[in-house]
Amino acid sequence: MKETILVVDDEPHIRKILAFLLEQNGFEVVTAEDGEAALTQAHAHLPDLILLDLMMPKMDGYQVCQHLREDFQTAQIPIIIVTAKGNISEKVRGLKGGANDYLTKPYDHAELIARVRNMLDWSRAQRQANPLTGLPGNQAIEAELQRRIQEKIPFSFMYVDIDNFKGYNDYYGYSRGDQAIRFVSDIIRQTTLRLGGEQSFIGHIGGDDFVVITSPEVGDAVAQAIVDDFDATSSMLFDAEDQEKGYLEVRNRFGGTNMVPFCTLTLAMITDPGGAFQHWAKVSDVAAELKKYGKSLKGSVVVKERRSHQSDGAAPVETIGQKNV
Repeated sequence: MKETILVVDDEPHIRKILAFLLEQNGFEVVTAEDGEAALTQAHAHLPDLILLDLMMPKMDGYQVCQHLREDFQTAQIPIIIVTAKGNISEKVRGLKGGANDYLTKPYDHAELIARVRNMLDWSRAQRQANPLTGLPGNQAIEAELQRRIQEKIPFSFMYVDIDNFKGYNDYYGYSRGDQAIRFVSDIIRQTTLRLGGEQSFIGHIGGDDFVVITSPEVGDAVAQAIVDDFDATSSMLFDAEDQEKGYLEVRNRFGGTNMVPFCTLTLAMITDPGGAFQHWAKVSDVAAELKKYGKSLKGSVVVKERRSHQSDGAAPVETIGQKNV
């Protein structure tokens, strides 16, 4: 599906040139000849990006930008200002007013297209990111995993889940729950980058579920370090009096109290030497089954399965690093 760009300029020949250039590069284009028309078109089409002139009749580009940012329907649409006003103060005013980028006329066509593509890539990544942790979300996870499968790149896929998190959330409240999720996110991010390098991928499925994709050579080390780092530092998530008791007293729906153990981690890991899987969904299914088994065990645990080339059947399951509590 083609991405849509709204071109806003009061000069007809500029609108025509920009429309032709963008269409030649695979985009759908809608146009507006002034600020009022720009707002109308923005609401009618909800474009993926807006190229906005500053000096226009009825409503200038600064005002258009302000209205777009104040409306929840259009607030997240990226805006590139394209104008002949190139002094620093004008640029700063435009960027402070909500524009994402600024291009001065006359401009090189190749540069314009490059800025448009970069801004669309950035916007797409922002939409897919988890708002709590900033990590890539489900679509990005699926795309990255499928890319490695199609290119037969060996990988270790890890599904990380916080055990007893619902009880923690019920006991301490959603704000503390969000802090705990960010805490785990930081451990996963720092540990994976330290041991797995920048070629590793870290994603946030949602809630207390995370994904790590790294190379098989470092998979075991990354998995064990994530669990060890969490166990070594997770006590700071709990109040002193609860640490003394060693559990949380959480009210149940019947009016009674349940003794909920402290949070631990279950990490399910699948290692593919390259070519064992054909689709990301199969990896997800196997990881979910491994996680289910891991969560039946006590304490933080790494449960892993290694596939051979072109293997469709289940591989032996190995449990490492279990810490009973």
